[in-house]
Amino acid sequence: MARGVYIHIPFCHQICNYCDFNKFYFKNQPVDEYIEALGKEMALVTKKYPEHFRNIETIFLGGGTPTALSPEQLDKLLTYIHAYIPMSSVKEFTSEANPDELSAAKLQVLFDGGVNRLSMGVQSFDQGLLQKIGRTHSNEHVYETIALAKQHGFHNISIDLMYGLPGQTMAQWRDSLEKAFALDLPHFSAYSLIVEPKTIFYNQYAKGKLHLPTEDLEADMYDVLMQEMSLHGLQQYEISNFAKPGFHSEHNKIYWDNDEYAGFGAGAHGYLAGIRYSNHGPLKKYMDAVFAEELPIVHEHEVTQAEKREEQMFLGLRKTEGVMQSIYEEKFNEPMNAQYEQVIEKLESEGLLEHDERGIRLTRKGRFVGNEVFQQFLLED
Repeated sequence: MARGVYIHIPFCHQICNYCDFNKFYFKNQPVDEYIEALGKEMALVTKKYPEHFRNIETIFLGGGTPTALSPEQLDKLLTYIHAYIPMSSVKEFTSEANPDELSAAKLQVLFDGGVNRLSMGVQSFDQGLLQKIGRTHSNEHVYETIALAKQHGFHNISIDLMYGLPGQTMAQWRDSLEKAFALDLPHFSAYSLIVEPKTIFYNQYAKGKLHLPTEDLEADMYDVLMQEMSLHGLQQYEISNFAKPGFHSEHNKIYWDNDEYAGFGAGAHGYLAGIRYSNHGPLKKYMDAVFAEELPIVHEHEVTQAEKREEQMFLGLRKTEGVMQSIYEEKFNEPMNAQYEQVIEKLESEGLLEHDERGIRLTRKGRFVGNEVFQQFLLED
């Protein structure tokens, strides 16, 4: 049973140097036809799996950049969503946004269409760093857009920040955090830069032209992040996410809870009826399939019980609350110790995990090496 819906808008007016998501320059793209294809895909999937869409809790518009669309295009997209996705149980409807693209008209369309949460890509408040990573907005855009969003009724607003950027200093990181806190927002996400293949930064890195902070400095930035978020009343509820009470990202929690969700759009991923799948990335392949009344799936994999257990552990451990024993037993009819007793004992002895009668979770020390901890829960075949 799906709990969430993800909808991918792969268009951008500017490609960021670090981005490896499926995306295309907006200019000269078949944007209107793509939105129509999204509507057709929603119709096909909800018809095939009607029972999976009865209790949808969250919808997330991601990209790319959803706010690259015009107000008219956004309105058309939202009309399709309301036509095919039952909205009665939806409690969180998020749209990603760029600070320099959210006009009053777009905000009104989003609000009228039921969107009640904005996730804004700010990344840094240092103009030089923004230029380095390929962002086009200014701090003024951020301040003005957030004020405008609040005027239009949006109060659940999150911003993304990044650290470990090329040439970034601790002073710049602290300054960005200070400016972010001054906005008095209920949610922040903060990610360290990962240099992914097929990105501009990857090409620069391969040529020795990308100068990144040391691992020690990046770890210090994460340490400062956790300290400052706590001091400003924001609870860390996941490795990279911080919120005031009542403002956790419900959609992202679906991923970390290892529950099912539908993914629509070119290059989108989904998890339905025990099958993880991904759609065609190229626009033409995606649209040709949909307009031929076919699901645009390029790859699908039926998740085994062993894989479900692994995913429950390494996804759940991203959350500060960790993996709950009761939920694990409900899903797998056995305690965690049945599969992972030795791993848990080893990681606990190293000070990376802690456990009690409720379950297991990363220690503060463990959060610094989360990926290494997660690897320990991948059982050998």
